[in-house]
This record gives sequence, C-alpha cells and structure tokens, in this order.
Amino acid sequence: MNLQRLESLVKDSDRGYFITIEGQDGAGKSSNIEAILNVLKKHDINFVTTREPGGTELGEVLRGVLLGSNSTYTGSISDMSELLLVFAARAQHLDQVIVPALEQGTWVVCDRFTDATFAYQGGGRNMGSETIERLQELVQGPLKPDMTVLLDVPVQVGEDRAGARSKPDRFELENIEFKQKVRDAYLKLANDEPNRVKLVNANNDLETVQGDVAQLTHQFIADRT
Repeated sequence: MNLQRLESLVKDSDRGYFITIEGQDGAGKSSNIEAILNVLKKHDINFVTTREPGGTELGEVLRGVLLGSNSTYTGSISDMSELLLVFAARAQHLDQVIVPALEQGTWVVCDRFTDATFAYQGGGRNMGSETIERLQELVQGPLKPDMTVLLDVPVQVGEDRAGARSKPDRFELENIEFKQKVRDAYLKLANDEPNRVKLVNANNDLETVQGDVAQLTHQFIADRT
C-alpha cells in the first residue's frame, strides 16, 4: 500500500469512517458487532463488514494458518513468523478492501485490527510494541480506526464462553497467563487512547452490552454530523 495514498486518505474529509471491535476471546465480538451495524442501518449509512486476520482470499488462507484451522499446515509458528503473517494479511486487506471502501465514502466495520496485534503478539507473546509500531508504520502509515469498541471481560469468563461455543483455535488453547497479558495489553490501549478506544463492560448481560455498544455508535455518528 502506497503511504502517500494512505496519508491522502486520512486527510480526505469525504472518506468513510473506520470502526473496529476488539476484545479477548469470549468477549462477545460476534454478538455485539450487530449492534453497530443496526445503528448504521438506522442512519442509512453505507458500510462493509470484514475481519482480521482475513477479509481477502489471501487473508483467509493466512487466517487458517494462524488459527490452526488450515489442514495443509499443522506445524509450529515462531512468534516473529506469526507477527509477520498477521501484517501480511493486513497489507492485503488494506489494499483490497479497507482503503478502497473508505476512499469511496463507505464506512468499514472490522472485527479486529492492529490493536489485536498489540494485545496478542505484543502482550501475549511478550514481543512489546517497538517492532509492531515499525510494521504498523510500514503497512498502514497514519491510518487508524476512527473508533474502536473494546469489549472487556475477566479472563476466566472469556475462557468459559469461548470453550462453550466451538473447538478452540491456537490462541484459545493458550494458558491463562497468556490470556491475562492479552487483556492487560488491551486495557493499556484503552487507557492510552481514550478518545478512540471505547471500553465496554462485556461481563453484563447481552442486552445491556448491545445497548452500550449502540449508544457509543449513535454518539460517534452524532459527533460527525
């Protein structure tokens, strides 16, 4: 992705807005992303939904490798390889889906983005932020989500929820210490960027959480119209 194109996009007042939803496994992203979409529909806002890793043909292949669901590769992945695969998928995603949509004035709602990398690889894998920040600058330049909804639950709650819904992936199979580091890294992001990252207590009942997410989305729209 050409960095000049990304810089131009960020400055474009007619571009679409970029919303992401984040949280550790079991936080309820899939259940609550619908609350965001429903609000956008009520406001007649054109949008596309996508996810990371994934969102493109290449990205979905890399997702299978990263999550351990790709039967063509079942071996181990070093921490640096994992990080580079995440950004390879992201570069393709930006080039084929996210940036073209935003340039056309279409809003993008994405299940995870670079905040997840800071949480899972930076926090969980103990890789820190320096290398991730360098790759972030290389791959996405100044482009960041305009709003990130961060769903937070205690680690054991997320563990119980994730375990009840499906076969665990590579990250869900990690130990409690890893998952606590992921949560701590997410909370640090919310503390460092409160204007962008909106923290939601996802330990409440689903109706309450969806109401909180919807309210944040309504407010985001109101602030920009």
